[in-house]
Amino acid sequence: MKIQNQHYRTIWRDAPSVCIIDQTQLPFALVIERINTHTQMCHAIKTMQVRGAPLIGAAAAYGVGLGIQHNPDDQTVHKVASELIATRPTAVNLAWAVQRMTQQLLSVPDAQRVQAAWEFAQAIADEDVAQNHAIGQHGHSLIAAKAAAKPMRVINILTHCNAGWLATVDGGTALAPIYAAHDAGLNVHVWVDETRPRNQGASLTAWELAQHGVPHTVISDNAGGYLMQHGQVDMVIVGADRVTSNGDVCNKIGTYLKALAAYDQQVPFYAAVPTPTIDWQLLQGTDIEIEMRDADEVAYMQGQNASGQVCQIRVIPYESKALNPAFDVTPARLVTGIITEHGVFRPEQLLSLAAR
Repeated sequence: MKIQNQHYRTIWRDAPSVCIIDQTQLPFALVIERINTHTQMCHAIKTMQVRGAPLIGAAAAYGVGLGIQHNPDDQTVHKVASELIATRPTAVNLAWAVQRMTQQLLSVPDAQRVQAAWEFAQAIADEDVAQNHAIGQHGHSLIAAKAAAKPMRVINILTHCNAGWLATVDGGTALAPIYAAHDAGLNVHVWVDETRPRNQGASLTAWELAQHGVPHTVISDNAGGYLMQHGQVDMVIVGADRVTSNGDVCNKIGTYLKALAAYDQQVPFYAAVPTPTIDWQLLQGTDIEIEMRDADEVAYMQGQNASGQVCQIRVIPYESKALNPAFDVTPARLVTGIITEHGVFRPEQLLSLAAR
């Protein structure tokens, strides 16, 4: 994608470092951070300098390369892998990428492992870009069909959190179909949930849509049901951090409430995911470990004051406690379809993908 007409990926190697866009600084500053060790990459993942299931998978893969560059023996490979996997528990792409890196590296002689690690990590990143492009094309077909059924009308799409190119290496998942439709000349408009507590919708989705020139409006998280009741949402497209084999969708907290409203109002609800986000080992969403994050993310909000300074302010009483589950699970019965790089599948069709 482009930032001020310059192409960027969210992560890339610039030897001896790996460069990332620090997403905690957006939308007020574009900061490129150089990551030099796997410990720094662990910190970047934990603190959400990089975030989004596909991106943290790629980041962890690059992290393996950083971690073994001075000592590529078996013990180091396993140690680095375990530390990276421990950073965040819910998104399946992270463990998938690290396990893939580990298996491939252990089959390579020690003397060749450092170079191989960078090649394997690059392959994971490039595969993500290709998968996201295919997701965009399949999702574009859904939007085009909706537009054909409602000629001369704006197609309003609601999304939750950030599942755009900032959540991936490039291209995005939930936003990939929207970018494809916009670039094809379809009249699309996006309702952007602010996505408390970290406001990834307001700070990240809105920013990247603006960079791409896609019409959009930021709404409070509680406005989606109202808009659906008044016929102002044609479809919902979200991303996911993990999808179970029965089609349950685990995504940013608040997604389940959007799915309930969409189901009640007969608004199509789609999750856009590359196949590495599907956990074939889990049979249902209740088996997913939900990450509990620091309560301060609820107690404080970050923004820019009138002087242009980025600061944090407390929004709840000091005497009050806060709870911060990062994700919830939308049952498959509420999901219209899952958009993958191989096509659009109803939840009950998902297992047909397992053999691919």
